Amino acid sequence: MLLDAQFWPFLVAITLLTISPGVDTLLVIRNTARGGVRDGVLTSVAICCGLFVHATISALGISLILLQSAWAFGLLKLAGAGYLIWLGVASLLAARRGQGLPIEGVMGAREARSVWRPLREGLLSNVLNPKTFVFYMAFLPQFIAPTDPALIKSLWLAGVHFIIANLWQIGIVLTVGSAGRWLGSRLFSRVLNGATGAVLIGFGIKLALERHPA
Repeated sequence: MLLDAQFWPFLVAITLLTISPGVDTLLVIRNTARGGVRDGVLTSVAICCGLFVHATISALGISLILLQSAWAFGLLKLAGAGYLIWLGVASLLAARRGQGLPIEGVMGAREARSVWRPLREGLLSNVLNPKTFVFYMAFLPQFIAPTDPALIKSLWLAGVHFIIANLWQIGIVLTVGSAGRWLGSRLFSRVLNGATGAVLIGFGIKLALERHPA
């Protein structure tokens, strides 16, 4: 079932995680500065297409583990819980440092580029990022029941992530000129990283305590 009780916690968590500053956000900002709105939008779409690659690989791994034993699945969840908590602590430390996004001077002279360059850069940046793969392996299992079709459910969740991430990143593209100082402020960074860290640690603890159905 796609719209089950786990969907709404997933929606909240993935939204907070999406708006947390990261490599994807920086790449979108850079390419917007370099080639304008078109390059920023193409970069965002390409980045988000890579999510389906990670979701597919993650689903195949989850399916194989589910076929082995409840013990193996439990081990995966504990490993995922530890990773989520580690990410959460890192986000809280980043909130404490309060370092904003490097927006200043971002709207300099723009260069004319082929449409394929931002598409290629966005897709490769996401697909070749091992952190995204590890995150999907750690994050998705808690929203996929053993009775769910792992591939279909993973692609569905990745589709939701695709929409949310594009809305956020394209919003950044459209506002990076006028709201650049706000996006790059220390307060903005502290709030996002603090909220993200709390959510990650909470989900990590929930994942660690969750029992695999017999």
